[in-house]
Amino acid sequence: MTLRLAATPSGLEAAAHILREGGLVAFGTETVYGLGGDASQPKAVARIFEAKNRPRFNPLISHFATASAAFEQVSASPLAHKLAEAFWPGPLTLVLPRSQNSTVSDLAADGLNSLAVRVPRGDAVQTLLALVDRPIAAPSANRSGRISPSDASHVLEELEGRIDAVLDTGPCTVGIESTVLDLTQPERPVLLRHGGITPEALEAVCGPLSYPETTSDTAPVSPGRMLSHYAPTLPVRLDVTRLDTTDALLAFGPNPPHGAGYVFNLSEKGSLEEAAARLFAGLRFLDKKGAELGLKAIAVSPIPAQGLGLALRDRLHRAAAPRPAERDVT
Repeated sequence: MTLRLAATPSGLEAAAHILREGGLVAFGTETVYGLGGDASQPKAVARIFEAKNRPRFNPLISHFATASAAFEQVSASPLAHKLAEAFWPGPLTLVLPRSQNSTVSDLAADGLNSLAVRVPRGDAVQTLLALVDRPIAAPSANRSGRISPSDASHVLEELEGRIDAVLDTGPCTVGIESTVLDLTQPERPVLLRHGGITPEALEAVCGPLSYPETTSDTAPVSPGRMLSHYAPTLPVRLDVTRLDTTDALLAFGPNPPHGAGYVFNLSEKGSLEEAAARLFAGLRFLDKKGAELGLKAIAVSPIPAQGLGLALRDRLHRAAAPRPAERDVT
């Protein structure tokens, strides 16, 4: 049985106790709900992989209450300190060289010489992390490759009975995962994943960004680099302007096209911020509603490729990517 804990002092204390004892607790951040386990305990990290059915080759982000706690685990460059001052607490993950004194297990880091660290925003999650006072590995609290959860009820739909507890902190405000920035070569920051911090905001602090040449399903160098991810059961079609009655439409903006069997509008006023906060809930809702109505696919309206739209399009492209079993492996 999975406990549903309220974000009260007693609920936070109970969640912290479970984590310190090697248990798994899902909790809300500003981005999505994370599935937390003590990153310094290999058995706890192994339980995360088991609960999610997650490939062992995908490293995990470690979460901390403060920047100083995070930087105890890595070799932080002056640029890392500058970015932390600008964006932490907040939806930014930094990939940095691991410190020789790091307590994060090799399993959480996938044996890499780097570590992904973040200080999430939110009173409840910061209180929880401070109470535990250990690195907490916390990938999104869903089955691997499935839609990320932005509400405690989404977590229970995916992981009921597979984890010890979920700390109900309400709906997530940002709604998409953190931006991931690789600083292992400080002179060349590499944007590994679009997310809650836009490239424009990053470049205002650190200058021009570089981008990785490829994304891999076989050996990701950081969290969030899987090609097929955030996948609903129904197939996803992008940038759709002509619809079929068997489509469930994930719309964006006023006056969406007619003809779909069902419509969920991410933002009728065309706000990228509102769309980001509603993306995963919308995909999850249409996947369930589409199955109930016998619809065949989720069609997605065009979304601008700017600002948070880049992060939205990244998640949607991954949702639409062929699953590994669907790819030609000959």
